[in-house]
Amino acid sequence: MKSLIIALALVAAIPLPAHADHRTPRDLRDLAHQTGIRIGSAVDIASLRDEADYRKVLNREFTHVTAENAMKWESVEPERGVFTWADADALVDNARRNNQKVRGHTLVWHNQLPAWLTTGVENGTIDAAELRNILRDHVTTQARRYKGKIRAWDVVNEVVNDDGTMRQSIWLTHLGPGYIADVFRWAHRADPHAKLYINDYNLEWNVPKIETTLSIVKDLQAQGVPIHGIGFQGHLGIQYDYPGDWANVMRRFADLGLEVAVTEMDVRMVLPVTPEKLTTQAEYYQRALTDCLSVKACREFTVWGFTDRHSWVPGWFEGEGAACLLDENLAPKPAYHALLGVKKA
Repeated sequence: MKSLIIALALVAAIPLPAHADHRTPRDLRDLAHQTGIRIGSAVDIASLRDEADYRKVLNREFTHVTAENAMKWESVEPERGVFTWADADALVDNARRNNQKVRGHTLVWHNQLPAWLTTGVENGTIDAAELRNILRDHVTTQARRYKGKIRAWDVVNEVVNDDGTMRQSIWLTHLGPGYIADVFRWAHRADPHAKLYINDYNLEWNVPKIETTLSIVKDLQAQGVPIHGIGFQGHLGIQYDYPGDWANVMRRFADLGLEVAVTEMDVRMVLPVTPEKLTTQAEYYQRALTDCLSVKACREFTVWGFTDRHSWVPGWFEGEGAACLLDENLAPKPAYHALLGVKKA
C-alpha cells in the first residue's frame, strides 16, 4: 500500500504538457492574452469623453492605448509656458482604470507644433541655443509628468524622408543631427523605465527609409544612447500590394536588440466599400498581425483608431476611407474577425 501511495505521488508530481489555447478569442483583449502581445488603439479624447458606446468598446477590446493628438506639442503647450494637460491626463487615467498600458505619442515631431514656437523660429526671435533649451524642457517636462505611467514613448517621429534623406525639420535645420541623441537622453533621464522608440511610416517596405533608419539606430547605439524600440506605423492601402517582406524587416531591427511594435495600423480603400474590398482588407490586417507574432521582439499591435466613425483617412486621402476594424456604427468588420482567427506560431 505504501509503495502504491509513493507511486501515485510520483505520477502526480510529473508536470503535464502545456497545451496552447486553441479556442476562438471572445474579443481583441482576449486575443491579446492568448498571444501575449499588447493590442491597442489610438484614442480620440473627445469621443472618449462624449460617446458612451465608443468608450465601452475601447475599454472592452484593447490592452494598450495611444493618444491620437492629446500628447502632441500644440495640444499640451498651445501658449509658451501655458500647459493644458487635461486631455492627456484623461487618457492616462482611463487607461489605469481599465488595465491598459499607454504609448506616449509623440515627444518630437515636425508637425503639430505650437504656433508660438514655429513663428519664433521663422522670425528669428528664437535662436538655435534657445530652441535647444525649449526642446529639452519640453521633452523633460512631458516625460517627467507621466513618469511610471507610460510603457513606451515615440521619442522621435518621422525623421527620415522616403528617399532616405533626413527630414529637413526645424530641429535638423537649426540643431543638427545630434538633436536625436539629445532627446533620447533627455527622455531617459526623465523616465528611466519607459521604452524609447523611433517611429515612422512606410518603414514596412521602403528600402531607402529602412536603411537610413537602421543606420540611425546603429549610430545611437554606438554612442550609448538609450534607444529601445522601433515603431512601424503600418498605414496600408488595399490598392497597393501588401508589404510581403515586413516580417524580415522587423527581424533586422530586432537583431539590433530593439523591441518592435506596429504603432498606427490601418488599411484604407478607395470608396465605395464592397464585400471584395472588405475581404482584402481583412487579409491585410491578418497578415500584419501574423508577421508581428512571427517576430519574438514584436510586443505591440496598435490600430490608428478602431472605428470608421473617427478616422483620419478621409480627411487626408481624398476618396478613400473605411480603414478601421469596426464601421461607423461600431459593428465589427471582416478584418476584426480575421484578427481573432490569428494564432501565435
